[in-house]
Amino acid sequence: MPVLPPNGRLRWTDVPVPLRARLEDALGAPVTAAVTPSGGFGHQLAAALRLASGRRVFVKAAPDDDPLTAANLHEATVLGALPPDAPAPDLLGIHRAADWTAVVIAHLDGPHPDLSRASGDAGQTWALLDKLTSSPAPAAYAAAVSTSPSTAAVLHGWDELISAPPADLAPAARAHLPQLAELEAAWPALAHGDRIVHGDLRADNMVRDHHLGVTFVDWAHATTGPACIDAASLAPQLVLAGHAPADIARLLRDHPATGTSPDTTTAFLAALTGHWHRNARKPAPPGAPGLRAYQHRAAAAGLALIGYRLS
Repeated sequence: MPVLPPNGRLRWTDVPVPLRARLEDALGAPVTAAVTPSGGFGHQLAAALRLASGRRVFVKAAPDDDPLTAANLHEATVLGALPPDAPAPDLLGIHRAADWTAVVIAHLDGPHPDLSRASGDAGQTWALLDKLTSSPAPAAYAAAVSTSPSTAAVLHGWDELISAPPADLAPAARAHLPQLAELEAAWPALAHGDRIVHGDLRADNMVRDHHLGVTFVDWAHATTGPACIDAASLAPQLVLAGHAPADIARLLRDHPATGTSPDTTTAFLAALTGHWHRNARKPAPPGAPGLRAYQHRAAAAGLALIGYRLS
């Protein structure tokens, strides 16, 4: 494994020369620049490549023995199986050389969406989630994710925190620990479903493409499950972007993906927030220097939303 740079990401120059040559041959032109977008917590190469021809593509690459290579390949399988109208980029190819694997994805031209109250991007994202989860996942997609266990189904944290609550645990969490642990315990039995689930929906896993509009990227955690998972995952992100928790709580109550299954939504939110509260107190993993600080912020936002569902 190459030594990780300070920002935690592998660089284009870390990729072995044989794989770089294979990619340039497949893409038809030399690479003249590689730009790593902001955000994200993975350590693999994840960069927009500019070619001498003017074309741009997005590439993820890592050594074959790196766990993120399996995640990259899962994402490639998912991109190839999503329905044509899904808000996702196209898969362009998979290339291997020198015990590394690269996944090439269509480049999206635009920034991350603005999820603040002043922007319309949040509303477009909610509409996309309604469309994406309004009917069962197509058979090709269900088959593509069938061998990958759902990471959402095993989210937990309150079960550990209740036995020895940390001194810095928020009073609101401390006061409701038994109820939060009970809700979390109910989640695994509710976690199964037949809808498309992105599984890691945040602003830095979306791009507002100048032609396509808001598009979801980084499908490495994709699975099937209940319709509420992505919408409920997005809700704390909107609180972090400046929305009032009371407004987002009402949105969760009324949105088709979450409003039709309130018990499942609450159980998932409890499990997700417990996961954040537990993991935020662990040492930072290599290559993800900002992860624990993000989890602390997300945990507080999730807890604020759960408060409205418990009242």
